[in-house]
Amino acid sequence: MLALLAVVFLAGCAAVPASRDDRAACTEVFRRVDEAVSRAQVADGMLARVADFPHLRVNRFLASYSPEDLTDEQFAEWLNRMTAAGIDSYGVELANLGADRAEELAHELWGIDARYAWPQPAIAECAERLAAWDRADPERRAALRKAASVPDDYVTWQRIVGLYWITRVPFAAGIRRWEDEMRAVYAQSLDALPVKGRLQTYVPPEGWLTREQITALLARASANALGIPDPRRDDLELLFRVFAPEFVVDIAGDADEPGELGWGRSDTPEILSRRPVVYRRMSHARYAGQPLLQLNYSIWFPARPKASERDLLAGKLDGVLWRVTLGPDGAPWVYDSIHLCGCYHLFFPTVRAAPRAQQDTLDETGFAPQTLPRFEPDMRVVLRLASGTHYLERATYAKAQARSGIEYAFAEDDTLRSRPLPDGGRRSVFRSDGIVPGSERDERYWYWPMGVPEPGAMRQWGRHATAFVGRRHFDDPGLIERYFEFGDR
Repeated sequence: MLALLAVVFLAGCAAVPASRDDRAACTEVFRRVDEAVSRAQVADGMLARVADFPHLRVNRFLASYSPEDLTDEQFAEWLNRMTAAGIDSYGVELANLGADRAEELAHELWGIDARYAWPQPAIAECAERLAAWDRADPERRAALRKAASVPDDYVTWQRIVGLYWITRVPFAAGIRRWEDEMRAVYAQSLDALPVKGRLQTYVPPEGWLTREQITALLARASANALGIPDPRRDDLELLFRVFAPEFVVDIAGDADEPGELGWGRSDTPEILSRRPVVYRRMSHARYAGQPLLQLNYSIWFPARPKASERDLLAGKLDGVLWRVTLGPDGAPWVYDSIHLCGCYHLFFPTVRAAPRAQQDTLDETGFAPQTLPRFEPDMRVVLRLASGTHYLERATYAKAQARSGIEYAFAEDDTLRSRPLPDGGRRSVFRSDGIVPGSERDERYWYWPMGVPEPGAMRQWGRHATAFVGRRHFDDPGLIERYFEFGDR
């Protein structure tokens, strides 16, 4: 919602470049706000800041346009999206700052310039003024193209100290063993999969579109200078419903019952109720330069319980993310999934996606335990999750009309960036580094040489390193193209 408001704001503002005095005042506004946010430890870690452009934030998808030769119209579209992302991120941080500190900050901003007396309007107005300057100044444009990047989520010094080039060898062997185990699971018939408790089905809200309606929807959603499919409001709601999965969960205890994530009385986030909620997010990939729409669905559990006293993988909270990458015609090309630690990355190509030949390397590649048929609009993906580990053990299709189970509610994934506290105020469920506090696993004491921060801990969108051996990020816009090529089958 904040991002949408930001786009609307930018569209309605006159693009008047800031004067030198305005630029100085606005730079000071951002410095004061950043200082307050940092002091309160409420910085949002989802998007990367852009050096020397305090009003902008960038993700890996937008950063992929930085080396390209953009027309003036395309550059303006690219810049507007980063500006909207900046306003959105500051909105989250100011909401989490608290009313008292925001009021103090308002007095500070009044001293800079009376026009910028309140933090949120000041951020929006200054962002628009500085963005207009960026568009008009060739030197600023060139500097922005160099600065718009996202650092990876690996800690290189850990790999150096941990002798990564040696220790990666047994890690790679362990990953191959896990892949062999998963192949064995997927080789079983669905009926043969073990059930520890009872199978509970969670179904999405109803939604229906024909293939032609989906294609037309994506065409009108892509009517911008960069051709980015960006559906809004009712169109986006319909797409989320059409491609939403059913979750079939083996429930053998409280840890297997999904629910709503937020803040209780504990100093760590928790599942507040067993009302089933699936958090959704729109993202984008690119294939041969063309932007593609992705729909993401996350389900959270209270914990991954210990399987034994020496279980390094157990801990508070657990979650699974399912992603649908749509082709230009609106039909799914590839599905993939991770746990919300970034672990267990599985690909589920449809028959329209052919695996690319991969180099013979120890690095993790696109492990695909199953291929799915071509998707039809009257189908729904059904995901089978194991008890305890919540491993994804199978993906199948079922008729969308054959609904039987508990209907889950949708919530926006962005709401987790600012959740209400029991005694007032707001706080993100993520730390500034993107980690969910309290979700740490004992594996971090053993897996740190691979360079992944807090391995096993749950983390925020945009912060999912998905390979222990090699470097790979879930939100890399070129990830699908790296492993698959597409046809029209």
